[in-house]
Amino acid sequence: MEYGSGGGGGGGTGGSGGGGDHDASDSQRRKKRYHRHTAHQIQRLETMFKECPHPDEKQRLQLSRELNLAPRQIKFWFQNRRTQMKAQHERADNSALRAENDKIRCENIAIREALKNVICPTCGGPPVNEDCYFDEQKLRIENSQLKEELDRVSSIAAKYIGRPISQLPPVQPIHLSSLDLSMGSLGSLGIGGPSLDLDLLPGSSSTMPNLPFQPICTSDMDKSLMTDIAANAMEELLRLLQANETLWIKSATDGRDVLNLDNYQRIFPRANSHVKNPNLRIEASRDSGVVIMNGLALVDMFMDSNKWMELFPTIVSTAKTLEVISSGVLGSTSGSLELMYEELQVLSPLVSTREFYVLRYCQQIEQGLWAIVNVSYDFPQFATQCQGRCHRLPSGCLIQDMPNGYSEVTWVEHVEIEDKAPTHRLYRDLINTGLAFGAERWLTTLQRMCERFACLMVSSTSTRDLGGVIPSLEGKRSMMKLAQRMVNSFCSSISTSNSHRWTTLSGMNEVGVRVTVHKSADPGQPNGVVLCAATTFSLPVSPQNVFNFFKDERTRAQWDVLSNGNAVQEVAHIANGSHPGNCISVLRAMNTSQNNMLILQESCIDSSGSLVVYCPVDLPAINIAMSGEDPSYIPLLPSGFTISPDGRQKVGDGASTSSSTQGRSGGSLITVAFQILVSSLPSAKLNLESVTTVNNLIGSTVHQIKAALNCPSS
Repeated sequence: MEYGSGGGGGGGTGGSGGGGDHDASDSQRRKKRYHRHTAHQIQRLETMFKECPHPDEKQRLQLSRELNLAPRQIKFWFQNRRTQMKAQHERADNSALRAENDKIRCENIAIREALKNVICPTCGGPPVNEDCYFDEQKLRIENSQLKEELDRVSSIAAKYIGRPISQLPPVQPIHLSSLDLSMGSLGSLGIGGPSLDLDLLPGSSSTMPNLPFQPICTSDMDKSLMTDIAANAMEELLRLLQANETLWIKSATDGRDVLNLDNYQRIFPRANSHVKNPNLRIEASRDSGVVIMNGLALVDMFMDSNKWMELFPTIVSTAKTLEVISSGVLGSTSGSLELMYEELQVLSPLVSTREFYVLRYCQQIEQGLWAIVNVSYDFPQFATQCQGRCHRLPSGCLIQDMPNGYSEVTWVEHVEIEDKAPTHRLYRDLINTGLAFGAERWLTTLQRMCERFACLMVSSTSTRDLGGVIPSLEGKRSMMKLAQRMVNSFCSSISTSNSHRWTTLSGMNEVGVRVTVHKSADPGQPNGVVLCAATTFSLPVSPQNVFNFFKDERTRAQWDVLSNGNAVQEVAHIANGSHPGNCISVLRAMNTSQNNMLILQESCIDSSGSLVVYCPVDLPAINIAMSGEDPSYIPLLPSGFTISPDGRQKVGDGASTSSSTQGRSGGSLITVAFQILVSSLPSAKLNLESVTTVNNLIGSTVHQIKAALNCPSS
């Protein structure tokens, strides 16, 4: 029945003349737009709506004929009915959420009231106040430090006495290995002395009394505190990522983004309220760039500790998820919160690793935009395990999807450092400028590794003939997997992680040759006792030129003492990225009787540094990988070089210089490392001949490198 069809007062409602008739006519036309359906029409429409809330045009025409309504009326009725249903559902959801919120608020109030009246079950006294709590934590830290010092003194005393100190039963001395290294014989050769202490370590265990991976019990209150810390850190990170001149200024020396500490402390007063220690220094940097990977894939890798290590093998020496505090919303990564342990490294035995217990929190800001924040969560019982205090202030990245499947990533690194031991002179500039662990290194490594993953999916490859074997796509992936395992093994072999204990041999320069030994039982390594030796030295040559020297197969005979001066030929080549130096090579030594032995090599370079890692592999093993079979059990014992800028500014360089680290560095820091299998018997003892051999090997290699690059040998 139509409104206004028979009533409404006609035209005698207070108007006069034609104007009144016109107004009445307009009013009737406006009223005729609205209809009231009969009970039968509504019942039929409701029945149809239950069966099909979105009828198509054919169904609407059938209803129109059946109910004597215009198709347009049918369409509008269904639209209005759907809107009404949506509003009802939203009201129901809001009511449920409001009830849940009230319940949680009541529980929170009840818990707070209960805490006011809590009684200690041991002494029956009132709870400790905040000051007492922190006093207790301080005593625990001091106790841990004293115990660590006692362990060290006890082990030294036990070494000279020749037996453990039984007078101190609560203290467990550091285990001295049964390696056949007498102090007298080493001292007579001038390559050791009483300080030589080589412990035979299992390949994958830590020597620390408290393993960082042991289970950590977190209560509901701990989780609530972690959630609050992560939320506040995310808020701070988003401001750091998006602010420009307020919080970040351009460095006058190299054009990098440098944190304006005065403005930062003014905007975040509680963030640095505890920074009163004059020995603490701040490292803060920001960088951005395009990455060849979509945002969701990056987020998934960042929130998985194993993939995190795989993505940053040259930076992350160890990573472990200790507990998942929140798994996200409806199966999504957004909202996930994890407690993680990670150890960060510079590839040299001269630089201590940095250890962090961090909360990693992911939040999807909007469609195609994610933010991931890392912030330290300190455990007093682990506070003394590090070489110095390392505290990560809100750091992380913003990941923005791009239409072409790439991502734009903005990275922020912000840490407080207190070095208990002074940084070695060679690395002082690189570390103090923030380049060693800064945002640029993280981002350039991410870009290079994502290029590597992209190359893994490309079927075409530049490969020379290797005994008639041209790798298929599966063969290429197998070779890349084998080479990546080789690089990971090399990086872990020269780490200063807790699982490595380095001993310095007196020798060729102020650094000396540093050695460590371990038992290898991993299927991907030769079984037995492995000796790793490394040293670091500086050259007044740019990192790019040093990398080119190591990468060029024509100059290999000038530094590779193992090739006995023989030339090498590249017989297989797999590209790993857009830079020609990022590749995997299979090399064959010329003019040698060992035609069955090849060299697998991977080289990689970005603006933060470069690597050249190689390993002897026999021809049957290479053919296994080339054919696409699983290469996990091919034994590898890699050696190689790491090259990084020395962090010093070139004379005349300024902000106009290239923003890359390569362009602003005046020289290079090179770490050379060799691994040798001392014996295939796990019970074998390390003999003096092996130590002498590796010491001479490194000394000869360094001398030949300096001679080839026309650098004075010191």
